[in-house]
Amino acid sequence: MLACEDKAELERQAQEWCDCLALFGLKLNVKKTEYLTTDVNEHGSIKINGTELSRVTSFMYLRSTVTPDGSLKLEVNARISAAWSKWRSLTGVLCDKTIPEYLKSKVYRAVVRPVATYGAQCYPVTKEIESRLSVMETKVSRWTAVLTRLDRVRNDTMRQRFGVVPIADKLREACLRWYPHVLRANDGTVCKIGLNLEVSGKRARGRPKQRWLDTLHLDLKIVGVHPDQAFNREKWRHHTRRADPATKRDKRY
Repeated sequence: MLACEDKAELERQAQEWCDCLALFGLKLNVKKTEYLTTDVNEHGSIKINGTELSRVTSFMYLRSTVTPDGSLKLEVNARISAAWSKWRSLTGVLCDKTIPEYLKSKVYRAVVRPVATYGAQCYPVTKEIESRLSVMETKVSRWTAVLTRLDRVRNDTMRQRFGVVPIADKLREACLRWYPHVLRANDGTVCKIGLNLEVSGKRARGRPKQRWLDTLHLDLKIVGVHPDQAFNREKWRHHTRRADPATKRDKRY
């Protein structure tokens, strides 16, 4: 992926990249190369060897959906769809009544839930995102247990039954597990630059969007730790990984 603030400079870099590939006998597939910009008033695209690249409104990079306005709707939809797809591929195990529930719980925690929470440490988790992922988790648990709403089983009872914690706790844990790595990184790394980045200008009118640092500060307040403790790995791990799945339940079996 190439990124640049100037359109002409980006076109020059893309052409240079294409020429370098040609020196080693490789060819850039222009039809699969896409162009994305955050400037809604900009028209057209860049060209490589005289061919104009297709302009898109979103694209997938490292299995994460990138949009010009920073919206997370497509990313959350993709995560939920991928989690359901993974669950459907395992229905032979998860919906088998002869399989014990503690084993189904292990399969869910090891296969399904990581797909739903992939990349969550890098974007601000809003209440809407928590709600949508929680709904997905509840439906998966009820389908696995072959229960409906008519059975009148509470969600807390379902989590205790399968030995899992709310997915919101896992989202918080992922964010706090990633944060100390960013703090300890060198100043020239991408993650450190993004952490200290200050966007010029004023925010638009209306309710401001929730930023990643806003989510981080809320998570730190809930867990009760200070950012200075991030350099003490053992202490940080002890305070932030309280959302670990119920290992005591596994030991009983």
